This record gives sequence, C-alpha cells and structure tokens, in this order.
Amino acid sequence: MILLDEPMSAHTTFGVGGPADVFVVPGSAEELVGVVGACRRLAVPYFVLGKGSDLLVDDGGYRGVMVSLDALHDVVVDGTDLVCEAGASLHDVAEVACEHGLTGFEFACGIPGSIGGACFMNAGAYDGCMADVLASVDVLMPDETLATIAVEDLALGYRTSRIRTDGLVVLRARISLARGSGDDIRAKMDDLTRRREEKQPLEYGSAGSTFKRPEGYFAGKLIMDAGLKGYRVGNACVSTKHAGFVVNMGGATAADVHAVIEHVQDEVERQFGVRLEPEVRFVG
Repeated sequence: MILLDEPMSAHTTFGVGGPADVFVVPGSAEELVGVVGACRRLAVPYFVLGKGSDLLVDDGGYRGVMVSLDALHDVVVDGTDLVCEAGASLHDVAEVACEHGLTGFEFACGIPGSIGGACFMNAGAYDGCMADVLASVDVLMPDETLATIAVEDLALGYRTSRIRTDGLVVLRARISLARGSGDDIRAKMDDLTRRREEKQPLEYGSAGSTFKRPEGYFAGKLIMDAGLKGYRVGNACVSTKHAGFVVNMGGATAADVHAVIEHVQDEVERQFGVRLEPEVRFVG
C-alpha cells in the first residue's frame, strides 16, 4: 500500500504530526528490503516506522518516505523461542508467549511498541528489557546485505543498540523464553497492567516516558520537584499523574509538545544542574 500526504498524527501514539510525502506499507520482509534499498539507492530520505510510540513528528510532516511495519506482524512459536516479524506489537507477542506457557516476556506486555522498535532502543519496563530475552535479529545492513546478528553483538545498552547507531533495519527477531505456568504468566501480566494503569496517564496520547533516566536520578521526580507537574503549553502538558510523561490533552500540536519538553529541560537544569535527555525521537 502506498499513500501520499498521509497525516502522521494517525500513526503516532502522541496523536500529532503533519503529513509524510509518501507512506508505504510493505506486505512482507522482502518488500521492506526492496523499499528501503530503493530509497537508499535513490538517496531519498526514509524512516522505518513501528507503532509510532516513541516519536514526535513535526507539524510540517516528513519530507520523504515513511515505511510502516504494520503488515509485518507474524509471530511463530519455535519450541521455547518466538520468531517475530519487526512490526509485531509487544502486547501481541506477550499474549502469544502467555498462550504457549512461555515466561520471560511479561515485562513488555504493556509497552506500546513493535518488536523492531524494541530491539532498536532495547526497550524495557519493570526490571526487564529486550537484552534479557533477545537471542538474535535478522537485519538489513547499510550495504544492502542481509545478516543475522546474535544478541551479544548488538551492543544493547540503556535505550540504545548497534541497530540504532549503525543504521540497521530489523526484519525479524528471535526471542528466547522458558517454560512456565500459563496461569502465573497471566497473573503477572495482569499485575503489571494494573500497575501501569494506576501510575501512568494512559487516557491521553503520549510517547511514554518522555525523558531518559539521568544517572543517579529519576526524571519524573526531578520534574515534580521542579514544580512542573501540570505545566502546559497549548494542549500539551506535563502529566499531573506522572511527571515523567508529557501528554496530549486533545488537539495539541508538535510545537506545543516541543515547547513543554524544552521548558522542562531548561527548568530542571536551572534548579538541579541536570540536563534531561529526551527519550522521544524527533522526526521531520
């Protein structure tokens, strides 16, 4: 599927963002390789989009090709491993693991992202992260070759990886889990979901945690201690439920969100000498 001038507000969890010149949804990993390869050869800017859960797309949109992974969502059970296409949602992968009595992926059940994006940034929550369960990834390399890279060669760190730093494109990932009790797995997932609902402003659009955790601190506590809970520009504001989240109260623009983020950075640095680094990626 190919769309022109597709509004990115419809494809990001923030619910903001102007149109992408071209929006492509490859129907297979082979098509994904072909689209990305063509963009590279023609020197056309492109961006590979998972679930849009960690992005802030500019109000002016994206001048290039937005390549969506929405159609690449297959999950295959292989013993105690799950082989997941890059566009598979973390929630769906966690559900498949639970249905087959495989434990280890419960931490990801509420993260609103894709497998590809999770590998890209070593996503994690509740004391678990992708580095704990990832075995290998199949990727498209910058030189157009395909490769399978073992987890120990991915340089996974806090919200980073070789996938991110070296410009690799994830096609699929192999997740290694362990046998467990389906009832226990479900109970843990339900508990994590309840905790997330109690603590996070899930009723509003956001990109999840807006800032990375600064060494020796917690971003949310610094923001709260700076008196910034509820700070608002237009229809974007620092959540009153969890200060680590900047949320779209409805009808916010990317400029509103940018303004809130920049003010929070400046004010926290002024008061505490700590410059918060956004976890959100800015596109466009």
